[in-house]
Amino acid sequence: MTSSEIISTYFSAFNRGDTAAMLELVSDDVAHHVNQGGIRKGKAAFSEFNAHMTRCYREKLEDIVIFSSSDPSPDSIGAGRASAEFIVHGEYLTTDEGLPAANGQTYQLPAGSFFTIIDGKISRITTYYNLQDWLDQITA
Repeated sequence: MTSSEIISTYFSAFNRGDTAAMLELVSDDVAHHVNQGGIRKGKAAFSEFNAHMTRCYREKLEDIVIFSSSDPSPDSIGAGRASAEFIVHGEYLTTDEGLPAANGQTYQLPAGSFFTIIDGKISRITTYYNLQDWLDQITA
């Protein structure tokens, strides 16, 4: 699969709520950089994050635009990079620790993700969105 196909498959699995399919696409040592948070390393940490998100939020990504390229550097054979821009359509289901109370608030949030792909597996995921925009929407 090309980098674009891998990312498209990843987002399709996300929109289906199919965490197992998402895990199949990431490397064992995946580095997951969370917006305004730390770095989770490894499939187990990524799986725990997804379980938490599934419990607290219901989200679907729309208007996804994927950009990708191969990395031509000689020390990264089989590597590629990709990014995607999208709109998150979500519902806040269960109160997340340290955040306002959840009562089914809905939100629409522009976001973007960046990926590194090595040997056909996603080895890095970095996602950005405007946290203040999200907070404003769920507390309005």
